[in-house]
Amino acid sequence: MSDFRVDLDEISFNLRHVADLDGLAELEAFEHVEADVVDQVLAVAARFAEEVIAPLNRVGDTEGARRLDDGSVATPTGFREAYRSYVEAGWGALSIDPEYGGGGFPHLVGLAVEEMFTSACMSWSLCPLLTQGAINMLSAHGTDEQKALYLPRMASGDWTGTMNLTEPQAGSDLGAVAARALPQPDGSYRLHGTKIFITYGEHDLADNIVHLVLARTPGAPPGTRGISCFLVPKHLPAAGGSPGARNDLLCVSIEHKLGIHASPTCVMSYGDGEGALGFLVGEENGGMRAMFTMMNHARLSVGLEGVAIAERSYQQALAHAHERRQGRAPGAPAGEPSAIIDHPDVRRMLLDMRSSISAMRGLAYRNAEAIDRASHESDASQRQSAVEQAALLTPLSKAWATNVGCELVSVGLQVHGGMGFIEETGSAQHYRDARIAPIYEGTNGIQAADLVGRKLSTRDGGVVRDHLAQIRTTAEALDGCGDLAPVQPHLEAAVEAAGTATEFLLEAGPVARLAGADAFLRMLAVTTGAAALADGALAAARLGDPDAAADRAVLARFFAANRLSAVPGLIAAVVEPADDLAAARQRILAQRPSG
Repeated sequence: MSDFRVDLDEISFNLRHVADLDGLAELEAFEHVEADVVDQVLAVAARFAEEVIAPLNRVGDTEGARRLDDGSVATPTGFREAYRSYVEAGWGALSIDPEYGGGGFPHLVGLAVEEMFTSACMSWSLCPLLTQGAINMLSAHGTDEQKALYLPRMASGDWTGTMNLTEPQAGSDLGAVAARALPQPDGSYRLHGTKIFITYGEHDLADNIVHLVLARTPGAPPGTRGISCFLVPKHLPAAGGSPGARNDLLCVSIEHKLGIHASPTCVMSYGDGEGALGFLVGEENGGMRAMFTMMNHARLSVGLEGVAIAERSYQQALAHAHERRQGRAPGAPAGEPSAIIDHPDVRRMLLDMRSSISAMRGLAYRNAEAIDRASHESDASQRQSAVEQAALLTPLSKAWATNVGCELVSVGLQVHGGMGFIEETGSAQHYRDARIAPIYEGTNGIQAADLVGRKLSTRDGGVVRDHLAQIRTTAEALDGCGDLAPVQPHLEAAVEAAGTATEFLLEAGPVARLAGADAFLRMLAVTTGAAALADGALAAARLGDPDAAADRAVLARFFAANRLSAVPGLIAAVVEPADDLAAARQRILAQRPSG
């Protein structure tokens, strides 16, 4: 057993009073999702996270994944047994379409369970995460035959999924992908090429691995317009769907990384012999459209990693602050050291962690609700509104939550003092593991560029304006709300500043937009997270539990004073940096280091 505990009250509150799970249950697709059933699912998932997955976190970090001489990969002690228990319990199918053996729960509920598993052991959770994304992509773009053969086995977890995007020469520029897919007379393809950074590209957890691979067909247009997506199984399905002959693909190495040591990050080679047999998913040259279905799912999940690992770090820092005695806190009796939680600066750090985690969780859960509504609202206008909201919130969730997640695990380490820098406490592992999340699934700079390049211009800025109008309604609701009154001026000022930045960027040229993109994303995300906290505090007040209402008011006030209050100051970073970036490129950044 580990010391990690799922905060079920916090998760349930956010599901129902920050996001609107009860409202989702009124949609036809989710009529079977009764409140008591959700509560039972969450309780069982919490026990599974605490008792089965969480004990793997430390052993996974110290043992790591190992590539064997035959190209197979061995995961750390306990990983296979935990995964088999995961499959037997049916967790992978929770929010999958019942047509393919799934439970049909909203993505919102699946995300809450995903948070528990990621907090428990991020390295272990990455395998189910990638499989969920692959299921979504095949559900949207696969043929009926592909869906019938692969989806039930992937939903059960018996087979896992990956996405194979980049290559050594490409990085984030997928237009530079060079892997080749040669058409065969029977309609299949033979793939040749090397893919890097493939999470769980090889492992010993499941019977088969379904790789979704980007490659080019002969004569394809250059750049991203000429990329197609192929389904390439590790083992070709035999009669009846069982894993059959080994395909022509191999894990040639696994990376030695800063963190997530237990997650095998593979270099995959396709077609060292006659070519890896693959099958087109979607249309030829339509691979980017298909893959973005998977990537957008993964981007929210990666944003959730920032929430989940910060939660794990917070719990450990809080426990340490209660146990560690050092110095004399203000007002404490002389002659004995105080628990460090009694020192104001330690309380400040812990409250910054708690309030920021709650704000990020609220943002991520509302993002998931929008995704559910985008697929299942019966009214076309409401469905389109949800599509737009999901598209806007996804880069905010991914970039802001992972950036702040890295900040917060650093704060958690700081609470430990010198012992936080020592590996045996485990705090350093959270710091190392969290750092990959801002890089995953399109770096956070790419998320900011997507925000100002695509999302901002939707309906000529109307989506962002509508979003800010909703937050302004929350600010108005705070008027005269006693304990929450101090939040109102900060939220109003942030909405005004974000609106000013929005109008500036809508009129700006492409260089100025990109120069201010990072600051604009922070403005919008912090303001959105603050609104989630404020809405949660208002909901708690309506529920009539004075203790819960007081606690949520503290979180909203502290976040408003310490993080939201900085939003107006970011306007300068939106409107001013373009000329200086150009000047720096000409002079300062042109000075290459010698040697």
